[in-house]
Amino acid sequence: MTELAAGFSDNIKNALAVLPEKPGVYLMHDASGKVIYVGKAVVLKNRVRSYFRNLASHTPKVKAMVAKIAEIETIVTSSEVEALILECNLIKKYRPRYNISLKDDKTYPYLKVTLQEDFPRLYVTRRQLRDSARYYGPYADAGAMHATVKLLRSMFPLRTCRKMNPDRPCLNYHIKRCLAPCAGYISKADYHKMIKSVCMVLDGRTTELERDLKQQMQEAADNYSFEEAARLRDQLQAVARLNEAQKAVTNNGGDMDIFGLGQDMTGLCVQLFFVRKGKLIGRDNFFLPDGGDTPQEVITAFVKQYYNEATFIPKEVVLPYLPEEDEKQLIETWLADKAQRRVELLLPQRGVKKDLLKLANENAVKLLNERLRKGSLSLKNDLQAAEELQQALGLEHPLERMDCFDISHTQGSETVASMVVFRNGTSSKKDYRRYKIVSAEGKPDDFKSMQEVVYRRYRDYEDLPSLVVIDGGKGQLSSALEVIRGLGLDDLPVVGLAKREEEIFKPHQSESIMLDRDGAALHLIQRIRDEAHRFAITYHRKLRGKRNLVSVLDHVEGIGPKRRQELWKAFKTLDAMRAANVEELAAVEGMNHAAAQTLYDFFRLDLPEKQQALQ
Repeated sequence: MTELAAGFSDNIKNALAVLPEKPGVYLMHDASGKVIYVGKAVVLKNRVRSYFRNLASHTPKVKAMVAKIAEIETIVTSSEVEALILECNLIKKYRPRYNISLKDDKTYPYLKVTLQEDFPRLYVTRRQLRDSARYYGPYADAGAMHATVKLLRSMFPLRTCRKMNPDRPCLNYHIKRCLAPCAGYISKADYHKMIKSVCMVLDGRTTELERDLKQQMQEAADNYSFEEAARLRDQLQAVARLNEAQKAVTNNGGDMDIFGLGQDMTGLCVQLFFVRKGKLIGRDNFFLPDGGDTPQEVITAFVKQYYNEATFIPKEVVLPYLPEEDEKQLIETWLADKAQRRVELLLPQRGVKKDLLKLANENAVKLLNERLRKGSLSLKNDLQAAEELQQALGLEHPLERMDCFDISHTQGSETVASMVVFRNGTSSKKDYRRYKIVSAEGKPDDFKSMQEVVYRRYRDYEDLPSLVVIDGGKGQLSSALEVIRGLGLDDLPVVGLAKREEEIFKPHQSESIMLDRDGAALHLIQRIRDEAHRFAITYHRKLRGKRNLVSVLDHVEGIGPKRRQELWKAFKTLDAMRAANVEELAAVEGMNHAAAQTLYDFFRLDLPEKQQALQ
């Protein structure tokens, strides 16, 4: 241990002393137990101990991370490839602060083809399940993705219903948007031919699809199935138009993913081009925070995270920076195992591929510039609005933080309060708070409710705002002011906002302030008031829904507290429960068929006590 840097805790030293000399994954935890970094190693002992040697030679990011490490956890694997897969999955699970993360707090949609069903469907989803379906994506451009779905459904009349009704075809059949597999109007084999065509379009194999459709059309014509031949002809024409719209970018007709990288003061952008059968069929972009990593580290980490979730892996992956040679070979081995064929990571030096890489890099920089320009414009407008409101209210200090409160209830029941926060004219949702009011429960008293919430917010003097906005007129303002001044906050600016004429009331002033109807200041204070109302009413409805659910189920024989709790957990709302069939109700934990049937029947009876509870 003498070669390690001094100053580390006994806990760290003990962990370093027993590290295995095997491949695996290591997880760094901070003092609160949170995972702050996940990495992999060929030899865990050597890799983990390297963080605690020669600290002066580490990058600022690594120094900051090492200073926060309180515990080290290791997981031994049988190979480095297995360690790489586990590393990707753990990064996705924990989203550690010091790892490069693929998704910048967004959940991108996928297209899902339910191949596990007899008659598969095509729809949009944001969840990848371990089923036999095929997923395409993720798609950063949701608009383009929905346009693709619309095009495919116009070309191929797939079923869209979740549960097929065997009694009779639905409207989609009569308007020629479905071939009614539910009524047996199309065979399973013919339907799967259509699904195969859909997958070929999504794979970018339009030329191959054209050839297959021509062959099917000819066979149908030879068999005198002219209606089927006409349908295939229409599909062929649509695919031909799609094929013409896609620009050929390479002569070899291969599949490639091309990664471009841009960087500026706002962060990083990875631009991804998809080339299928030599044609550029689409693109994706991902914005990442700048954590001080080198471009090579960013691309290496990003590629691993991306292909851990991607549904298609091309033969060639073109990168602006190649990983270290050992890491490059490992990633190629892993991707080849996933794709069941050879996969190569490339950094082209000349030719068409280099031109495409340059184009991807330029697009990444362009996207960053656009985001910076739009962000600067938005920030400038928000700051101007805050400055205008400050001047209109005659306040000395800038409105760096504004707190706005609102009360929501139904005749005094489930009374709640919301507090929303705007910083420099922009909403700061991480600072939002909601409160369940106890002082006025059961009887409507907005004044008392407002007094409770401002007392609970300001009693500890934490992060005091530049301005407090009370949603209400003089009465609400006076109630809140009584508590705030009673807490000793004599200099805290407080105003009330009346809804009818958008009047602003200041303490000890009989005349209200009327802001310019077209001014930014009025729009800002309306935004913060509307946001407070939205946040309050959302919480109130959630609590009211829980109460109503319990009230209704109180009248159902055989539904006790535990079953009520599980029903609420499973269905969330009364409407969802009422729409469920007996089998779905019986599938809830703790339920049985008899109780499910009783509940199902209850929702279909016109009982006075049920109607009262549902109000």
